[in-house]
Amino acid sequence: MKDRAETTALNGDRLLAALAALASPHRLRIVAALAQGGRNYVSQLAREVGISRPLLHMHLNKLEAAGLVTSRLELSDDGKALNYFEVAVFDIAISPEAIAAAVATLSNETTNSD
Repeated sequence: MKDRAETTALNGDRLLAALAALASPHRLRIVAALAQGGRNYVSQLAREVGISRPLLHMHLNKLEAAGLVTSRLELSDDGKALNYFEVAVFDIAISPEAIAAAVATLSNETTNSD
């Protein structure tokens, strides 16, 4: 994992996306595997986490959309395209004050949906 992130206040939309992305045992396991083992490609990560590649892709898409993981497509020595993922540097502080500040920045798209 990269150097320790500084805690920064997220706006309301980013906070909701991050919390929603982390609200899954599979996604927590994926973040933990990437944090402990470093960057990894999809097939290997699916084996480590114990889920299918299609399910892993769904979870990785949610984590990437929230800015919690990043991906990079690379070619292996034998010419195969491998999509490598790694955990992004983040440090989310949750407190009543942080939530109040984030709520003030929610966009209309997120305030009307559940």
